[in-house]
Amino acid sequence: MRMYIKIILSIVILLVLVIGGAGFYITRGLNPGKDMSISHIDTSQLKNGVYDGKYNGGRWSNEVSVVIEGGKITKINVVKGVLIEKPEVTRELINNVIEKQDTNIDAISGATVTSKAYLKAIEIALSK
Repeated sequence: MRMYIKIILSIVILLVLVIGGAGFYITRGLNPGKDMSISHIDTSQLKNGVYDGKYNGGRWSNEVSVVIEGGKITKINVVKGVLIEKPEVTRELINNVIEKQDTNIDAISGATVTSKAYLKAIEIALSK
């Protein structure tokens, strides 16, 4: 009986550690992501080409490539998406950036940190 209790206790402790670790990983970077500022980028001075950018921010880390033609953003490809991806959010955000020709746009409601993470990667790509 004593051995059974030790096994159960060990399993409970292991589960608490795993769940706690997962919770820490999933929420790490949440507050800095919400407060992150995104700068305006003037694409009119950029040469035609593909610009790559990476944002490192825990589960919001991502990588994009931005195509510039004639001083305008014509396409944005997600090379590596955020850990918990919502394709509809990513599509809407990319469409908004292309439509407005700017990274300084409103985040998608309900996906603020994800939006800002992608916007920061785009900003980094176009700032090089």
